[in-house]
Amino acid sequence: MRKRISSAAVVALKQALTEVYWYKGDLRSFLSTTLSNPSILGGINWSDYKRNIVGRVVDYLVSYQDDLQSDLLRLMHEVANMKDFSHLEQLEDGRAKVQKAKASVQALQTFTAVNAKIDENDKAAENRRQQAYQKCLKITAVKQKLCDINTEYISMISMSDAQKRGYMLEKILKDVFELFDLDPKASFKIVGEQIDGAFTFDSTDYLLEAKWQNPLITTADLDILAGKLSRKLDNTLGLFLAINGFSKDGILAHSTGRRIMILMDGSHLMAVLEGRIDLIQLLLRMRRYASQTGEIYLPLHEVMNIS
Repeated sequence: MRKRISSAAVVALKQALTEVYWYKGDLRSFLSTTLSNPSILGGINWSDYKRNIVGRVVDYLVSYQDDLQSDLLRLMHEVANMKDFSHLEQLEDGRAKVQKAKASVQALQTFTAVNAKIDENDKAAENRRQQAYQKCLKITAVKQKLCDINTEYISMISMSDAQKRGYMLEKILKDVFELFDLDPKASFKIVGEQIDGAFTFDSTDYLLEAKWQNPLITTADLDILAGKLSRKLDNTLGLFLAINGFSKDGILAHSTGRRIMILMDGSHLMAVLEGRIDLIQLLLRMRRYASQTGEIYLPLHEVMNIS
């Protein structure tokens, strides 16, 4: 039987989680992103007081630790590693709210044994995933498929026909998402120079937008995806792939407030196609980084340095 999480750690988690998010919509988005199975939130009355909502979610995880302890540990880990409280600064008496949030997070961090176990579990899980992925690559059909997709992608780099390149990229993305069992929806299609699609990852639905254009993707481009996400269920997130990258202003604008998307560029896609990292592991690392730091873009070299 697993060692149970101490009641003091549970109390610290409830307090911190209540303090770090002022609006229930932001709290719901964070929980949906962090928990491996968002259906855990299905029975929650979101019109209730925030403290009651937090209590019910955490108590549910505690009650079923035999099955859900990894989610409880992940939740503790994500909250204990929060560093960005800019979403609270804009509120009335924002400084005081930030101070309370920081104090509650620091209190949670004192449970070093819990944090150590979380880190150990995360690393073990990623090692198991990487070992499984390497084993998968040894299967000729899968390895050959990645090689074929990569060859096709490289042939597009010098292509001047933007429309033809867009159709080829659409096919490549759908093939990659199918290869990693991410259930790409039939809605993968080109709208102008942009590919729109949807997929499911870790029990969460994602909207995908992809662009291959010379100018960097701007705040206005990201606003379009944010607008689409605002019309979806709260646990729907976004993935924006820009082959040539994003403007600093665009990244900064959408790394504050409620984070509802993560960003990939051509270097991330190339690393997947070359077999240096699998798509599942890439998405997990970037989503965890965004949850911990508030930054929705993580350069490839930093992704590869995360253990």
